[in-house]
Amino acid sequence: MKKLLFLFLLIFSSTYLSSQELSEGPFSQLIIRGVTLINGNGAPPIGPVDIVVEKDIIVQIKTVGYPGIDIKTSRRPKLKKGGKEIDASGMYLMPGFIDMHGHIGGTSQGTDWDYVFKLWLAHGVTTVREPSGRGLDYTLNLKRKAEKNEIIAPRIIAYTSFGQGSEKGINSSQEAIDWVQQNKKNGADGIKFFGADPKIMKAALAENKKLGLGSACHHTQMSVARWNVLHSARAGLTSMEHWYGLPEALFEDRTVQNYPLDYNYQNEQHRFEEAGKLWEQAAAPYSDHWNNVMNELIDLDFTLDPTFNIYEASRDLHRARRAEWHEKYTLPSLWKFYEPSKISHGSYWHFWGTEQEVAWKNNFRLWMTFINEYKNRGGRVTTGSDSGFIYQLYGFAYIRELELLREAGFHPLEVIRSATLNGAEALGMDQKIGSIEIGKQADMILVEENPLKNLKVLYGTGAIKINEENKIVRVGGVKYTISNGVVYNSKLLLKEVKNMVDAAKEKSLFTIKQPGN
Repeated sequence: MKKLLFLFLLIFSSTYLSSQELSEGPFSQLIIRGVTLINGNGAPPIGPVDIVVEKDIIVQIKTVGYPGIDIKTSRRPKLKKGGKEIDASGMYLMPGFIDMHGHIGGTSQGTDWDYVFKLWLAHGVTTVREPSGRGLDYTLNLKRKAEKNEIIAPRIIAYTSFGQGSEKGINSSQEAIDWVQQNKKNGADGIKFFGADPKIMKAALAENKKLGLGSACHHTQMSVARWNVLHSARAGLTSMEHWYGLPEALFEDRTVQNYPLDYNYQNEQHRFEEAGKLWEQAAAPYSDHWNNVMNELIDLDFTLDPTFNIYEASRDLHRARRAEWHEKYTLPSLWKFYEPSKISHGSYWHFWGTEQEVAWKNNFRLWMTFINEYKNRGGRVTTGSDSGFIYQLYGFAYIRELELLREAGFHPLEVIRSATLNGAEALGMDQKIGSIEIGKQADMILVEENPLKNLKVLYGTGAIKINEENKIVRVGGVKYTISNGVVYNSKLLLKEVKNMVDAAKEKSLFTIKQPGN
């Protein structure tokens, strides 16, 4: 009886929050008052600023004073009848974040869209490019509902996995062209490739480019020996995912990576352990070949979406596995999926140890050197999370990606630009989103702490500090996420996620335990 009552209270609480407190709007007019603006275009912060939004479009950005000086009311934009205003004095405002590699949950992980969307919005993610998932129809249905505000969701950009839905696969150039044309008719925004026969890749990319769709590629080891990142970029690919295919383009004294002779791609530890040794086989940083590859990719206006975070457990398994948010916000089914497994993708902890982590630390150093210099030379780097695998949780992993860009050498303003305007440019949407400018949609994030000083304040769990009373407190966490005209209470979205997790734990009598215990 107590169990039933507990579940009832959780369900009731969730429903109440969804209908009464999680969101407000859309509004005919919304004014955000007295905020410090971090624009997303690389400009330094400025404030206090009043920002006026009408029907989800930014119509005025007005500087209304100076720090520490009372604002004169006469200088401020007027609130119209029926409008809404937010007193954002002392807060910081940024454009909504763009996750360029966001899977909308997964059946193997037991994560449904409602759980995933709330975690994303709670961390300021207002646009997500899904690089294939449970099928195009599934994703497009959610996309339509999100556009109409029928569900709590970010903006969705739907990519289809190349060949998805084809019964016999793609076996010729003409079949590739036909499939790409049908994918366009089906309503997809782009294609995610994994690699194929070079003739097929050339035909598909050329047709996709002609149709004006986006493209991304995870260059898998099964195809990369004949088709690396440089081949893809020359053929019209617009962005690469992770880093596979890039070291191979940088090879000078080999054409394939140095696979052990007992390597098996279906063995996840083989796959990820050997990947950690790949960058050291590539050309040395700043060598002629290294420079030539980088400069050609930049000339081709090619986008790098590194997703550092999804590989971080490879260099520090304990850190990723013991992240503090798992206790409250990771579903039991997802935790089980993360555990060592011979069949679950990315659960490669068959016997992971010091040697593997040291190799991956060196791998990260070389990888980050390339990414940072690519940015320095004018190349576009975006922010993606690839959450739902390898102990990386939706939303939280996106903020960790920002920290890792900072580790790579990005200034915090460059980090924010990577997460906002760069993503919008890569999607061809920079006239609509990506920065706070008059005429753009009002995708926005409000946070009470300065994220440039400490990116950790963007985590839903906040950052720990000692206050003036010598007490340990948590500060930060996104306060409001504004998307598609709706103002979301980000902290209540997280509370809703915790309710989901508590209910799932209660139903299965689940307690998080470390593997092997």
